[in-house]
Amino acid sequence: MPLFGGYKANKLKPQLKMAVTRFTIASNKKSALMKQQIREIAKLLAEDPPKEEKARIKAEALIRDDDTVEAYELLQLSCELLSERLNLITHSKECPADILSTVATIIWASSVVDIPELIEVRKQFRYKFGAAFDERAMLNVDGIVNDRVASKLSFQPPSAYKVQTYLEKISDEHEVGWKPKVPLKAEDIAQPMPPPVGYSVPENAASGLNKKDYDAGDPAPSMPSTILPVPPKGTEGAYVPVLPAPAVAIPVPVPTIPKTSNKQDDVSVTKDDFVVEEPDIFVPPAPRSR
Repeated sequence: MPLFGGYKANKLKPQLKMAVTRFTIASNKKSALMKQQIREIAKLLAEDPPKEEKARIKAEALIRDDDTVEAYELLQLSCELLSERLNLITHSKECPADILSTVATIIWASSVVDIPELIEVRKQFRYKFGAAFDERAMLNVDGIVNDRVASKLSFQPPSAYKVQTYLEKISDEHEVGWKPKVPLKAEDIAQPMPPPVGYSVPENAASGLNKKDYDAGDPAPSMPSTILPVPPKGTEGAYVPVLPAPAVAIPVPVPTIPKTSNKQDDVSVTKDDFVVEEPDIFVPPAPRSR
């Protein structure tokens, strides 16, 4: 027995009572935060396109908080039971068999949950039942710890099926009408959620210049066609000029002369009033004969 410590029932009972209160406060706080997380997930699924990958990550955090609250309630019941059976613990040299799993679960959970009162409770049980019993509980030898508490406080991520189930329930409750873009395969149901690959992230979202918008636009205007003359026979390989398209007659508007008091005839437009643009064509000299 240590010099400055030892098992004291008057220390154990208040710590168990305080742990019950602490579990209640922590559970209420997490429950309030979970409601906010659910609204955020529903908002992500309602966007166009839905931010499915981000919603899955938030759903995984929601599941972990949900499991933690459930474990808190189980540990709270364990603390209340041990508080009521304190006299039995005090007058027993070894841990009674009917509360063996309960005591071991409290010892194991003291290093997992953020409840400082459980650390003092663990010390009192160590003083009472010895270091070997404390070590067995911490290592969960022979499955001495409550399976449900150990499962809910596990560090393993939830399965992909459970994550998708949460998303579907949130979608139904908030009437989002979301359907998974990538359905789960049979071999992936029991596995953790795969890491995001970015299929739910739109391209060029910051600038608003989506690639799909300008890929489906009007085609570029076609260039004017040119005339490629056929080179004379025997001059293959010589320079051949590229001739432009034929000239087009462009009508020139002629102003109308208003009628005067002398009753002059109206001016009519004739073919001479049209101007024909003659393009300059360079014609190379014919090759010299050798």
